[in-house]
Amino acid sequence: MRLCLEAAAGGCAVTEQTILRVAWLYYMENLTQAEIGERLGLTRARVNRMLSDARQTGIVNIRLNSAFASCTELEHRLRRECGLEDAVVIPSPENPEQVGSLIGMAAGAYLSKFLEQKRPRIIGIGWGATLRETIRYVTPADYPDLSIVSMMGGLSRGLELNTFEIAGELAHRLHAQCSYLAAPIFVSSRRSRDTFLAQEVYQEVLNSVEKIDLALLSMGDLTPRSLLMRHGLPPDVRAEHLRAAGAVGDVLAQFLDKAGRPIDHSINSRAIALPLEKLARVPTSMLIAGGLNKAPIIASVLRGRIGKVLVTDENTAVAALKLVDKQK
Repeated sequence: MRLCLEAAAGGCAVTEQTILRVAWLYYMENLTQAEIGERLGLTRARVNRMLSDARQTGIVNIRLNSAFASCTELEHRLRRECGLEDAVVIPSPENPEQVGSLIGMAAGAYLSKFLEQKRPRIIGIGWGATLRETIRYVTPADYPDLSIVSMMGGLSRGLELNTFEIAGELAHRLHAQCSYLAAPIFVSSRRSRDTFLAQEVYQEVLNSVEKIDLALLSMGDLTPRSLLMRHGLPPDVRAEHLRAAGAVGDVLAQFLDKAGRPIDHSINSRAIALPLEKLARVPTSMLIAGGLNKAPIIASVLRGRIGKVLVTDENTAVAALKLVDKQK
């Protein structure tokens, strides 16, 4: 595990796994000892002793200093079976509403380390709640030669999840430069999109998008929880139309089927965003998403070999890998 819980060498026994889960629920999810005991079938006194043991043995030292074997194995499987360069899998929280925040914590730590070690020149970024959480956990730094560029258009209304706000906030935290693709997410037709992007005002940012070293993006599903479903679809397109065309979700407002292929629907040619075939050529693309509602689109992306790095949670990783296996 790489986040506020750092991995020590060696495997985990069953007892240590239980201690780790108790420590995670107590320190990371803020459950009381009584609540932990009820969830794990332990007495409150036993939970208290486990927390004491964790501190005395060094497992907990402000940070959790050991690994969840199950998460580590999933990371290995994702790399081995899905061709990823790297994977980060965190334990799934008991409260599904905490998934985004905890994944953001893990992704923010990963990104901070990546920036320090790899020093990318241009970062492309998408939008969404999980990306917003990721940026909150990025270590503030000074990268004046770094450029942050939005890889897609945004909403006309002001939302803190919007593409423009997210790109600007990341640039602010890193003291980097920032460029916006100041356009809507969708236009009325492919011809309108081409006309839109042919304007001279967009050429500089489009040139930057073509040179991205690192892409940061999330994935959207087709449920009402999706920001795109709630606020971004054009009036003539509905979620049921996309499902009928075989869609399971989107990456950069471009919809994919369960095999990771773009669906046969005009919506994809109307999106003002980096095309997925160009995204596949970005040296490092980091996909950040979790929650069981995201499992179908994560499986699609894994099947399509679109991303290079995946940050997700344990339950979602298990569900996505099962879907991938069904497609073999």
